[in-house]
Amino acid sequence: MAYTPPSLADVQCAAERIAPYANRTPVLTSSSINKMVRANLYFKCENFQKVGAFKFRGACNAVFSLSIEEAAKGVATHSSGNHGAALALAGSLRNIPVHVVMPNNALNIKKDAVAGYGAEITYCEPTLDARESNLNKILDSTGAIMIHPYNDERIIAGQGTAALELLEEYPKLEVVMTPIGGGGLMSGTCIAAKGINSKIIVVGTEPKGADDAYQSLNKGEIVPQTDPQTMADGLLTSLGVKTFPIIKEHVQEIITVSEENIVKAMKLLWDELNIVIEPSSAVVLGALFEDPYKMKGKKVGMILSGGNADLENLPW
Repeated sequence: MAYTPPSLADVQCAAERIAPYANRTPVLTSSSINKMVRANLYFKCENFQKVGAFKFRGACNAVFSLSIEEAAKGVATHSSGNHGAALALAGSLRNIPVHVVMPNNALNIKKDAVAGYGAEITYCEPTLDARESNLNKILDSTGAIMIHPYNDERIIAGQGTAALELLEEYPKLEVVMTPIGGGGLMSGTCIAAKGINSKIIVVGTEPKGADDAYQSLNKGEIVPQTDPQTMADGLLTSLGVKTFPIIKEHVQEIITVSEENIVKAMKLLWDELNIVIEPSSAVVLGALFEDPYKMKGKKVGMILSGGNADLENLPW
């Protein structure tokens, strides 16, 4: 059967479902940054979301979509951090077991967060094969429901609620930009933004050292991520078979960003907005430093995906 992606109605239902639990995050602006890029930028600050990242939206929608019978079995996933923490918190709010497989080289701040929200963690080697094989063992032994970090309709719809909120507050935006890793946030943003305004431009951003989405969009098929080299640890995964078709249909372009410009954007947002973001968030603003006047004269929404930076190892 052909895959049917979530609709705007699914995103709107997700927004209602997660409203009692998720934060409605603020949108910040900076006149000095606007002058630098000669555009009006609106930063949707998912660093103020629960667990410090947009991931809580999708995880919360997925967990609270489960029937009583399904939920009783618990949920399981693999994650390098933010999705695992988000699922752990959502599971604790519903009082169900949560199992998370994590690579042993994940950031300590993210290991601590997943553990702190009460998940049972299984550590593994930092390869996709190791993640999936360990997760399959857990699924077989517990009967838990698999909640994929991005390749899941419930996750995609939940992530789209950030763009839904952004456009409710600023309906005249001409462009929306997000980071792109596995594509959950990007595809959810496409569904919400294009569903509200078919003329809006949707742009993805990712590191030059992990540019599989850029390659995939240009080639018209998924190009797997191989040996990514970037500080943006949340953008290391390949696109999913459920996220890529949405991205292929709706994303106008994907801009790749140097490590230098990721750091520049991260530090500038710290200085100008007084907020902490992680490198994966900084690619959206960093993309404009690759071509400073690319969005000249436009109203641009930028989703800052999270703020779980390792303050002991800042990149400047």
